[in-house]
Amino acid sequence: MDEFRSNAGKKAATIAIVANCFLTVFNIAVGIISGSYALISEGAHTLSDVMTSIIAYAGFRIGQKPADKEHPIGHGRAEAISGLIIVVFLTMVAYEIISGAFDKLINPSSIAVPETIAAIMAIFGIIINYAVSEYIINIGKQIKSPAIVADGKHQKTDIFSSIAVLIGVIASNFGYPILDPIVALIIGILILKTAYDIGKENIDNIMGKVPSDELIDNIKKVANNTTPKAQNAHDIKVDYLGSYATVSLHIELDGDMSLNEVHKIIHVIQDNITEEIPEIKYAMVHACPIGLQYNHDQEIDK
Repeated sequence: MDEFRSNAGKKAATIAIVANCFLTVFNIAVGIISGSYALISEGAHTLSDVMTSIIAYAGFRIGQKPADKEHPIGHGRAEAISGLIIVVFLTMVAYEIISGAFDKLINPSSIAVPETIAAIMAIFGIIINYAVSEYIINIGKQIKSPAIVADGKHQKTDIFSSIAVLIGVIASNFGYPILDPIVALIIGILILKTAYDIGKENIDNIMGKVPSDELIDNIKKVANNTTPKAQNAHDIKVDYLGSYATVSLHIELDGDMSLNEVHKIIHVIQDNITEEIPEIKYAMVHACPIGLQYNHDQEIDK
């Protein structure tokens, strides 16, 4: 599984970087030739995509490193951290685009009417960005990589910005050149929105946001079905570390069982959870005597 994740992550990053290098060169070149500031802004955006794809892959690779003495549960949070670094890059790019658009809106004499070739480039950009972003997001979800998914979502904003460029070029040629910097402004705002969404998702990951009910129910099902002697899995806590998670839970066993038997059952439950739920890498199970009522928030059970 680790080899599959590594190969898939490398493939996603390679495709993203190659596609965005191609789009960067052509967007900026066609933008300069056609006189479209919006298309030049889109070129700056795709240039940032190259950097964020590199950052995402670096986070992915670090997250793949096995546990060691200083990181006993692995390096998975590196993926979420790389997602936050992507947010910083996106914010910087958005600021440059938005400030440039405002300069043109304040000085409309500097606005040129883009040539038709800018519209053709925008259509080309829509097609490439849709194909690449869908591919990257699907890979990221398949291998449960927050960094790769964040990179794919970043890539997807280029679809909307390319559509905006296309509308702006058409409108400019119909006598509304002011729309070109307005479209650039919209692109900048879209980038900021993407930065917010990626930031929120990765902060939730790092801060341990409550997982889906589906995952909790799946953990309960596996724990309770391990053996008839184990029942009522409860107080389940899941902590995400990038592409994988750890879980702790309590389960009820007969209080008269021997320590050896309890120990054996607990380890079987832990193994079953990590084997049957791939995203759970470590499991810690606490045994409770059947029927015992107590406050799970206590540091020491009473």
